[in-house]
Amino acid sequence: MTGRPRNELLQKLSTHDFELLAPHLQSVELAANHILHHAGDSIAVVHFPCGPAFVSFAVPVEDDREVESLLVGREGAVGLPLGRGPSLAYARIIVKVGGTVLRLPLRALEQAQQRSASLQDLFARYAACQLAQLLQTAACNAAHSIEQRAAKWIIAAQEHIGGDEIPLTHEQLAGMLGVSRSYASRVIQMLKARRILATRRGAILILDGPALQASACACNGTVKKHFREVLGGP
Repeated sequence: MTGRPRNELLQKLSTHDFELLAPHLQSVELAANHILHHAGDSIAVVHFPCGPAFVSFAVPVEDDREVESLLVGREGAVGLPLGRGPSLAYARIIVKVGGTVLRLPLRALEQAQQRSASLQDLFARYAACQLAQLLQTAACNAAHSIEQRAAKWIIAAQEHIGGDEIPLTHEQLAGMLGVSRSYASRVIQMLKARRILATRRGAILILDGPALQASACACNGTVKKHFREVLGGP
C-alpha cells in the first residue's frame, strides 16, 4: 500500500511503523450490515475503518435483544488484542455505514509490535481509550434519558460520516438505545416536532445541529477530550 489511508490511527504512525504494517494491509469495500464478527468468534484480523465508514459493537442481552455499546470509525480500529493469548469477540461487530475498511492479519500486527516499541505503545494507548469509551457508555446508559442518548448517538454518527444525513432507521436507533422500535420512534417524533430532525426512508436528517447538541448529554465530548489527552488527536 502506498500513501496513508483515511484512518487517523494509522496516520499517527511514524513512517517506520507504518512501513512495517503497509505490506499486510488489504483494502476492502464493505456494505452496511456486513458482520465482521459474531459474539464468541476468534479474532484473527484487525479492521481499520476509513473515511465515513464505521462499525458498531452490539452486546447480546436477554430476550434475544442486543444493545449498541460502541461505535468505531476512522479514529480507530476493531479487533486489537487487549493482552496475550486468544482474542475472542464479546459482541457482534457489524458495519453500520459501509465504505472502505482495511484488513490487517492479527499475526502481522503482533510481529510488527515485536519490532517496534512505539507501535506497541500507540495501540496500547488506543486500547485504553476504547475501554474508557465503553465505561462512559455504561455510565451514560445508567444516568441519562433516552432522548439525551438518542441525540448523542445521532451526533456520533454524524461526526463519523461527516454529513447531516444519517443512514439510520428507527429500528437501528432502537438497537443502539436498547429500547423498542416504538419507543425510539416516539423520541424521533419529539425531535421532529421541535424541528431538530427530519426523516426520510432509511435516514435521519439533522436540521438544527446546535439544538441537537443541546439535547444530548456531554458523554461524546468527555470521550473526545480523553482521546485528545491520551492520543493527541480526535
